[in-house]
Amino acid sequence: MPSSPPRKRSVTTLLTGLAVLLGLVALGVLAPAPAQARPDGLAATGLHIADGRLVEANGNDFVMRGVNHAHTWYPGRLQSLADIKALGANTVRVVLADGHRWSANSASDVANVVAQCKANRLICVLEVHDTTGYGEDSAAGTLDQAADYWIGLKDVLAGQENYVVINIGNEPWGNTDPAGWTAPTIAAVKKLRDAGFQHTIMVDAPNWGQDWQGVMRANARSVYAADTTGNLIFSIHMYSVFDTAAEITDYLNAFVNAKLPLLIGEFGGPADQWGDPDEDTMMATAQQLNLGYLAWSWSGNTDPILDLATAFDPTRLSSWGQRVFNGVNGIAQTAKEATVYGGGTPADTQAPTTPGTPTASAVTATSATLTWTAATDNIGVTGYDVVRVAGGTESAVAASTTNGVTVTGLSASTAYTFAVYARDAAGNRSARSGTVAVTTSSAPATPCSVRYRVVGEWPGGFQGEIVLGNPGTAAINGWKLAFAFADGQTVTTMWGGTPTQSGAAVTVAPASYTGTIPVGGSVTVGFIGAKGTTNTAPTAFTLNGSACTTT
Repeated sequence: MPSSPPRKRSVTTLLTGLAVLLGLVALGVLAPAPAQARPDGLAATGLHIADGRLVEANGNDFVMRGVNHAHTWYPGRLQSLADIKALGANTVRVVLADGHRWSANSASDVANVVAQCKANRLICVLEVHDTTGYGEDSAAGTLDQAADYWIGLKDVLAGQENYVVINIGNEPWGNTDPAGWTAPTIAAVKKLRDAGFQHTIMVDAPNWGQDWQGVMRANARSVYAADTTGNLIFSIHMYSVFDTAAEITDYLNAFVNAKLPLLIGEFGGPADQWGDPDEDTMMATAQQLNLGYLAWSWSGNTDPILDLATAFDPTRLSSWGQRVFNGVNGIAQTAKEATVYGGGTPADTQAPTTPGTPTASAVTATSATLTWTAATDNIGVTGYDVVRVAGGTESAVAASTTNGVTVTGLSASTAYTFAVYARDAAGNRSARSGTVAVTTSSAPATPCSVRYRVVGEWPGGFQGEIVLGNPGTAAINGWKLAFAFADGQTVTTMWGGTPTQSGAAVTVAPASYTGTIPVGGSVTVGFIGAKGTTNTAPTAFTLNGSACTTT
């Protein structure tokens, strides 16, 4: 749910003021992982994770396309499930309260919700919406208490693994120390597994679901590995922390490339309230990567898909609702009913033909455009997966719905080998294409300016600020800043970037929200440092190896 601490711009300001008390967690790099079978040896009895994807018991991919429905606030509106289904959704995320702050949804009420989801052929994501205080208020709203709530519903949920996903707790916030999210999440999942739950469990990111510090991104691997069933999916809530296409695609691709299951559990909102998030890119990228998305909200406290003044009339969608259901990448165009209800394409086992060997063009220091002869399929090719091949291993680098794509984020003066797979709507994948070798060009000089200042000092420490400017003629996408201290200063905490220090030398990589510097624009990196009796400012800075002017 879009909560009172809103989104990227105001969050950045908040973090600057609270840096000394809170600190920030550096973004982690997710390493690709092999497919994880169920290590406990149990057969898949319902929805489960295979090779980083959500699949049904029969092995068919299931991609969630749906909305959130605030049932706990509108308990008399279960007719909405039929309306949501009629508009084309295959999933609904149902808001429940666990009773620590609001009235708990009873076992009989939850049983009725599940029955109505099944009657309307919807996969039902049940979520406890009362954990946003987790990390702030140890007496209420914790994931441990949420797990106890689910255990109290065990008799209602037993046998519903084909139909129900348990979203263990909504938007745990704060937790600047990774252990503040990681350990309680692992403990709550273990508690449910020890109680006998085999359902797919959905885990929300911290920071009001938005992971602006990268805590979930950095620690998802360890959380996933701790679930003995391998049946865990991560949920990112994309509001205006993710307000550029680069930020959206970077975050989603990080999980896909690592074969860690992910979906967009909430997104949407008016630009004048939450900044200017790019929901169309969110939907398009999710479709391209075969990731699920669940829009906020059919009937929420804000950003409704319905015009609530029309008394829940499903024919009177708001402008946001029209985009969610009827846009180019909307639910009506992309949702496929679960095969447990008779939908999908369970009989299709024929893989597409092998795509043509790709050819490379427009090779730069950081990107290359690949094109290939399209594959064919008995029903239809829905997309292509581009991989980097290195010896006997490969890693995903891009996905496309057409027979061409521009691969970005490459390193200058580096040799790469790429190949392509085709896939169809049933999840069948072709044999790998032939490979193409590409060597990127050398990196051009990067025009840059740096303004360094000491914001404040105290005995033994100080707060510094670095403003990186782009005086060039092209946007800077991705950067590395380097400088050296003269008096033995050390960086202890940083926001807006991730520091690495060796002796006096410091290098800084960008945070997700500072990676792009527009033409004529700038980004700010702040930090807390330790110092001795003197605190001389660095005099030379380089960005991507090029010297910057100082102002």
